[in-house]
Amino acid sequence: MAREFARVGVVGLGTMGAGIVEVFAKGGIEVVAVEVTEAAATHGRETIESSTARAVSRGKLAEDDRTALLERVRVTTDMGELADVALVVEAVPERLELKTEVFAALDKVCAPETIFASNTSSLSITELSVRTQRPSKVVGMHFFNPAPVQPLVELVRTVVTEPDVVDDVRALAESLGKSPVVCGDRAGFIANQLLFTYLNQAVGMFESHYAGREDLDAAMRFGCGYPMGPLALMDLIGLDTAYEILEEMYRQSRNQRHAPAPVLKQMITAGLLGRKTGRGFYTYAEPGSSQVVPDSLTPPPPGEDDATLRPIHRVGVVGTGTMATGIAEVFAKSGYDVVVRGRSESKVEGAVAAVRKSLEKAVVKGKLTEEARDETLGRITTTVDFAGLAECDIVVEAIAEDLEVKQAVFSALDEVCKPGTILATTTSSLPVVECAASTSRPQDVVGMHFFNPAAVMKLVEIVSPITTAPDVTATVRDLCAKIKKAPVLCGDRAGFIVNALLFPYLNDSVAMLDAHYATVDDIDSAMKNGCGLPMGPFALLDVVGLDVSLAIERSLYQEFRVPGFAPTPLLEQLVTAGRLGRKTGHGFRDYR
Repeated sequence: MAREFARVGVVGLGTMGAGIVEVFAKGGIEVVAVEVTEAAATHGRETIESSTARAVSRGKLAEDDRTALLERVRVTTDMGELADVALVVEAVPERLELKTEVFAALDKVCAPETIFASNTSSLSITELSVRTQRPSKVVGMHFFNPAPVQPLVELVRTVVTEPDVVDDVRALAESLGKSPVVCGDRAGFIANQLLFTYLNQAVGMFESHYAGREDLDAAMRFGCGYPMGPLALMDLIGLDTAYEILEEMYRQSRNQRHAPAPVLKQMITAGLLGRKTGRGFYTYAEPGSSQVVPDSLTPPPPGEDDATLRPIHRVGVVGTGTMATGIAEVFAKSGYDVVVRGRSESKVEGAVAAVRKSLEKAVVKGKLTEEARDETLGRITTTVDFAGLAECDIVVEAIAEDLEVKQAVFSALDEVCKPGTILATTTSSLPVVECAASTSRPQDVVGMHFFNPAAVMKLVEIVSPITTAPDVTATVRDLCAKIKKAPVLCGDRAGFIVNALLFPYLNDSVAMLDAHYATVDDIDSAMKNGCGLPMGPFALLDVVGLDVSLAIERSLYQEFRVPGFAPTPLLEQLVTAGRLGRKTGHGFRDYR
């Protein structure tokens, strides 16, 4: 039977501590909140009063319920008043010695059966527990900010934590309407360990000038549906806070990917801490503002840079599959004449039929008029010969991910297309420079990676090998804006931006599972509820396909040779066993 928590304590009434007090009191629990000074105690009480008043004004809390909530809270500077509580949550600043001093003081006043919990986001729970007289009754209880709103609570067990303690605290969190997840004691726990490794990699991409800050952020927002891009999120968190978390992760793991990117220390030294100082990766209207203002790194809008743009009137599309037909639809809807080239009449007829079907759906949903549908279809012509693409201003290749086949296509296009025609590949993983090398015009070859479904997804990664002419990159960026896509620029490396950031994170998640650190459900819940991602990593892997994911991870490891990029044995084994995800009915979860 789960322990009853009628009365609990919270030590520390900063932003997190005050929020945790509110959560407990709203759940009907009496709370003793302790601060070190009367001024801090008064400020903490005012923080709780202000937060609950906002909840009332927004219709989230009734006035009577607010009054009852506040009556359940006692704010004091006397640690002795915690003598009869069943649980104490420590929420003081992230300094190990300060936290251990708090636990030492609590040891002297609390009953032997009282559970001690730390709200630390990165420090070792084991190190905290062994500084007490009750290490078996110490857990991590990591709430996310703002605690009254965020559903995730990470419960961190050590090797000596009693199972009943974890079970009781988990039941308590659930009774408060939270979504608790249980994990072992590693720096960063689940959410921060996965999140900050990804953020650190994005910072490294920026530092190496592989991609600009706006392009990195737009890629992850539009390509993965993330609520914020990685560099904007770093600014929100605070670069100093992120640096401390990464330092602690690296101290415990010695994993090179956790070592803070050098530019972070430089920015911190210069006082560029993010939103709170008004400057970080971006510049803000004022300290604490969320309004980004232009600065010296802000790129010009598409079509307004110094490069002369090539005229684009007629577009060729090579391929008749899902991606090719989506690309053809996008260009035709935007007013461009489109020539679709397929291997046979039946293939190109099928491609046009697929476009027609997609447009019909848009008409039925009221998103397109019948007149616009007919005009769009009227702009599409077909051919089975490469010569039919001779007068196109740009040709987009969208065939299977086979380098030799793509090279043969580019060689054929090189022979028939007029001088100045841009040749683009929509490959998601192959080197664009290899396609360029199969032509006599490598300066005209570029990557133009649309995301599936092309008619819906806004992102296009523009991949420029060292051979690509600047006016080609500028023209394609301007063209993407004209077809209402969000273009991002990057160099010709495996994974480009999105896959290079996404799949190491997915691989880290599988490694976490393979190490029995946390369950599939808890890891997915942590990333959805703690980081606001649209899907947890295992749900996403099952959608993408484990075989597809494995191939991408192999290509990333082959290119970068980073140990953490090597596909985990568990992923290899699942693919070998035919558990490929939703398409086979079995992956990390069963679907049949």
